[in-house]
Amino acid sequence: MRLSETRRAFETQISFPADHEAVVEQVGGVTLEAPNGDDTTVAAVLERVDDAEFDSPDELYDSLVTFVDDAFIGRKFYDDRGSQSGMRNEEQSF
Repeated sequence: MRLSETRRAFETQISFPADHEAVVEQVGGVTLEAPNGDDTTVAAVLERVDDAEFDSPDELYDSLVTFVDDAFIGRKFYDDRGSQSGMRNEEQSF
């Protein structure tokens, strides 16, 4: 499952509020497909989360997104603003 699809799955498969153990029991085995590396499971990501209870699908999703590893980040240090190497670095006075 793609990371972006997990929120909907949480809404349909889990009754909230839900404790950490219940979430792992219900959706922990779901494999998350990493675009840039090894896939992982929801349970493996949730091992890094300290929350004992999740009040909503959004809270669970936010925790999941916060604690996935670098394989889910995409291009690290990418700047879509373009390179500024072509710009002159001269002082201007107005």
